[in-house]
Amino acid sequence: MSSALRPKVAVIGYPNVGKSTLVNRLSGTREAVTHAQPGVTRDRKEVPAEWNGVELTLVDTGGVDLSERESLPRQVQDQARFALEDATAVLLVVDATAGLRPGDAELAELLRRSPVPTIVAANKLDRGEDAPLAAEFHGLGLGEPMPVSGAHGTGTGDLLDRLVEAVREHAVPPAPESDAVSVAVIGRPNVGKSSLVNAFLGQERVIVDERAGTTRDSIDTRIDVDGREMVLVDTAGLRRTSKVAGTVDYYAQLRSERAAERADVALVVCDAQDGVTSEDLRIADLAMRNDCATLIVLNKWDVTATDLEDAKARVATKLRLRPRVLTASAISGRNVTRLLVEAVTLADRARTRIETAELNRFVSEVQSQRQPPAVRSRRLRIFYATQVQAGPPRFRVYVNDRGLIVRDYAYFFENRLRERYRFEGVPLVIDYVDRQRRDRRPSGRPAGARGRA
Repeated sequence: MSSALRPKVAVIGYPNVGKSTLVNRLSGTREAVTHAQPGVTRDRKEVPAEWNGVELTLVDTGGVDLSERESLPRQVQDQARFALEDATAVLLVVDATAGLRPGDAELAELLRRSPVPTIVAANKLDRGEDAPLAAEFHGLGLGEPMPVSGAHGTGTGDLLDRLVEAVREHAVPPAPESDAVSVAVIGRPNVGKSSLVNAFLGQERVIVDERAGTTRDSIDTRIDVDGREMVLVDTAGLRRTSKVAGTVDYYAQLRSERAAERADVALVVCDAQDGVTSEDLRIADLAMRNDCATLIVLNKWDVTATDLEDAKARVATKLRLRPRVLTASAISGRNVTRLLVEAVTLADRARTRIETAELNRFVSEVQSQRQPPAVRSRRLRIFYATQVQAGPPRFRVYVNDRGLIVRDYAYFFENRLRERYRFEGVPLVIDYVDRQRRDRRPSGRPAGARGRA
């Protein structure tokens, strides 16, 4: 079922009461970032869950302290309010071991004015004998509090029963799977990824701050682009693993890498003031190794004088996928819509199937353009080619002897293939197979030299 159709439960609470741990327990996932350090969650993170045949979306939010007046905590408060406005029910999480605090009472006062039902989860009651501590939270005026342990799972089944009962009338039957295009917005910290996602959506969906590392979760948002459904994934800034080991940013980094693994297209966002750096190239290579089609985006183009042709030449030289380089500005709106259209087009190209007859016309043209190499007086011959897979495209090329293939000619063949069928930025897999040997293998599987492009 599309997340837009599932009833939403906003998970609200004071900082460090265990909201993300409880969300992971209720959903049976590790989607929400958890850490002993308070204030880890900042944006609102939607996590699908299912209980007794009813699907719902848990919306994890940052810790809300209404007394805070600084910019970042205020933005966290705003994200929590947005979650409340869109919610079918609310789960107020409190730390039962800390007792009733003024921050809990302030949130309860806000929720009592809300028209949606609220359930109180008295969390961190890891031992059964501590369950009576939940009784103190009757004073919030939101009904009977439920003793639970997000860390150990105690009481979570009863809590899910209550949540399902609260949203059941809003649940809808599962919808057929869509052909939504998943687009991960990845890049170094502080290059404007979240600003770009907000520009795509036309709203402040994710928190933006001058400090690097504001985003820690991978935030999925569904939008419509010219009639096609798209899932936008804003991610934490990617650093070298050695720089984040042992910190909360390490777990955010893992989620960013997983976002690239499940995406159809990666928008690798670079700061146009820096050009395309070696770290940007490393991140683009990460997307390629995860079979993700790639576009390079030079953001902040409104405040730079970077040489665009130099950036394109660097990308073409360093990245085997030869992705396109586009300019954009999240602030001015330059090329924002075009990026989405290009992402959809690129995803469709990655799913392209080329007819065998057309592919073999291409093979003949390539050999006429440049004669295959000869090794030790034997010349490579390419007999024919066929496509065996799409998304990403995979080709099987039958030759007289794959031992005659040299790197230079393999690159030439691959690059002509990209140019002919507009596969710039699309991962390709080319298997070279000895034609005369393919029927001799006991397994019936052809011998092949696999080349990932």
